[in-house]
Amino acid sequence: MPKKIASANPNFRVQLKHGVAIGPGKATLLEIISITGSISEAARVMEMSYRTAWQLVTSMNEHFKQPLVTLNKGGKAGGGADLTSTGWDVLQTYQTMQTKAVAAISNEVAHLESLIRLK
Repeated sequence: MPKKIASANPNFRVQLKHGVAIGPGKATLLEIISITGSISEAARVMEMSYRTAWQLVTSMNEHFKQPLVTLNKGGKAGGGADLTSTGWDVLQTYQTMQTKAVAAISNEVAHLESLIRLK
């Protein structure tokens, strides 16, 4: 029996306008912020620098009509971050698009996988 290769996992990225895109990295960052309530924790989970995560959040907040992430000031309880309703909308819309796109090309992906040389 031939050795099974790992299944392809297509990445879906949408360029909304020049310089503004959302893809798996930003979507994952939003999702982890929603779970952890923290940009720094999301950065740790994703193994990226806090500065990179901060820049991505800032960029998303600047490019959408409404911010996607709100920041809570520090203090005794510490700071934090939350997705806004627009942030949830963007995340859920992206996830729906990702699911539909992957389903739409599943036959072609399977065909390409069948053409890969197995060692």
